[in-house]
Amino acid sequence: MKIQTQTTLRHQISCTGIGLHSGKQIHMCLRPAAASTGIVFKRIDVPRSEQIIPAQYDRVNDTVLGTTLSNESGVEIATVEHLMAAFLGCGVDNVLVELDGPEVPIMDGSASPFVFLIECAGVKQLSNPRRFIRILETVRVDAVGGYAEIGPGDGLSIDFEIDFNCSVIERQAYSFVFSRAGFKIDLCRARTFGFLADVEGLRKNGRAQGGSLDNSVVIDGDAILNRGGLRYRDEFVRHKVLDAVGDLYLAGAPVIGHFTGVRSGHRLTNMLLREVFGRPDSWVYEALPDSITPVFSGAQPAAPVEEPVSAARIA
Repeated sequence: MKIQTQTTLRHQISCTGIGLHSGKQIHMCLRPAAASTGIVFKRIDVPRSEQIIPAQYDRVNDTVLGTTLSNESGVEIATVEHLMAAFLGCGVDNVLVELDGPEVPIMDGSASPFVFLIECAGVKQLSNPRRFIRILETVRVDAVGGYAEIGPGDGLSIDFEIDFNCSVIERQAYSFVFSRAGFKIDLCRARTFGFLADVEGLRKNGRAQGGSLDNSVVIDGDAILNRGGLRYRDEFVRHKVLDAVGDLYLAGAPVIGHFTGVRSGHRLTNMLLREVFGRPDSWVYEALPDSITPVFSGAQPAAPVEEPVSAARIA
């Protein structure tokens, strides 16, 4: 019986981009890593003894407008969720992410540029068994107006619902059953979004210094300001699903379970992981045969590509 094995990158690859919140030009290099290393961030702009930040749920110290990790020295790396989603979407288990700044470059606000980088670098099989986290019992965390829940399932599936007091978004729901093909076609291009009315306040508080129409969908009243409009008709909720995929990968291994998010976000997903790992009977590690993990192997057929919404204004 062939057991699914771990992976890393075949070659290192680099890019440069703007940090969404810092506004700084940041260089990032993705390097191959040995089996069982996991995803590890390295800040090369700080003293050597303070550089390493593991991509783990219990390292999350901020979830406002993104997911931020920190280490024992207080060194942080922000906006990790889109890159983490790309790693899961491309089946990458082990990689060293070197950065010379405080956050992952925002690129175009989606995971698509990171998928491109990973595909250019290539993915290499290693000999060690791949480890999955199977959810055995339903766990839920609540907040005012929303909740996040995860329970048993086959592969990773996500139901998400958002509801904004905004005519451009309003209520949207989306269901996603993870496959590598589905991730690339249906999810990874969905961009982060925000409201023009909030920009001034965010910048006064030191956030969104690098935000622009090049890396965010920006809404002003009932108008989408980006030339070309939306990439998907329900791009807003798809991006929330993308965020959840990345945040769930901070569990340290692919999760096998069904996730539900209702008016949820980074904070509730992290709270949920902390609750799951605080209940030892609610999950178990597994190594699985290739033949029964089709949603992680990309065996499902690709869905057709949706046409972008071209209108710049939605009544």
